[in-house]
Amino acid sequence: MTPLRPVRAGAALLVAGLLAACGTGSDARSTSASTQVTVTNCGAEVAFPAPAQRMYVGGDGNLLAMVLALGAQDQVAGVVGLDDTKPVLSSVYGADVVDGLTEATPDHPTMENVIAQRPDVVLAGWSYGYSEEKKLTPDLLADRDIGGYVLSESCRQADGRRGTMPPWEALRADIHNLGAITGRVDAAAQVNADIDRRRTALDDAPQAADAPTVFLFDSGTQQIFTSGAYGGPQAIIETAGGRNATEDVKDTWTEVSWEQLVSSEPDAFAFVDYDGQSFEDKVKVLKSNPATKDLPAVLEERFVNLPISAWTSSPLNIDAAEQLRATLEEHDLVPESGIEPQHDLQP
Repeated sequence: MTPLRPVRAGAALLVAGLLAACGTGSDARSTSASTQVTVTNCGAEVAFPAPAQRMYVGGDGNLLAMVLALGAQDQVAGVVGLDDTKPVLSSVYGADVVDGLTEATPDHPTMENVIAQRPDVVLAGWSYGYSEEKKLTPDLLADRDIGGYVLSESCRQADGRRGTMPPWEALRADIHNLGAITGRVDAAAQVNADIDRRRTALDDAPQAADAPTVFLFDSGTQQIFTSGAYGGPQAIIETAGGRNATEDVKDTWTEVSWEQLVSSEPDAFAFVDYDGQSFEDKVKVLKSNPATKDLPAVLEERFVNLPISAWTSSPLNIDAAEQLRATLEEHDLVPESGIEPQHDLQP
């Protein structure tokens, strides 16, 4: 098999014709990945075998949510760690669907683990599976004739920080690209259209005169792990009618100081639910720290707790926005909208 290389525009048209010839519709899939499709990923034109037949899916359940939203679960060879994400994915996409997946590793993937699944495409991101230190990168995968797709939220800036486009734009790009790679273009268009429709409803809802400040608390003791302007939480908080307390941080997921948290004077806290530091532990930290224990948001417990796969870039971001909006309304931080969350993601 020839290593994957970028395809010129004329060749891309040929690829499109070959894809159309594989079946009767744009979502038709052949029994083998016999051709290629070219997509723009992290600013580069990259060719992938299409439709992918054996995808290895990394991330925090967010890339898997994209695949499941497209209905492409039968094209998955293995996934990384389901413990933190299985409940929410099962709730939204079906327990039978998630139970049918093969967990390739419960923790961080390695090149050896990836190769053992015999994938044609790997879906991961920088710090979502890809790592130069662990020698698992798209370039090294290409050397083994495996296509390596990079989560757009994790695309890197010139200085190494992650995030190169607004988070809703990054999500739309990934859904569109994975639709092409899996041979499910129509499904991708439908997923993006549903997100757009629900975003419009939230955008058109009555807004507070001053948007309430929401601080995303991923985890923390000495420093706080949170998310800046390019992470999924930025899109979620804004769409819910709030203001991200760390919107001035030009990064995706990063650390900030306790001083920065306090100075932002948050009206509410959003927590990322996953193993390592429980919701109860995080609340205890805020209630015991002298710098935060007397904040009105802490005293009045203006909290929302949602799974990690709803905060990292995924189709679940729109569910998180609806859930956050409902929480802000409960605390009278934004006007009532009449919008009911389509899925209850709270653990």
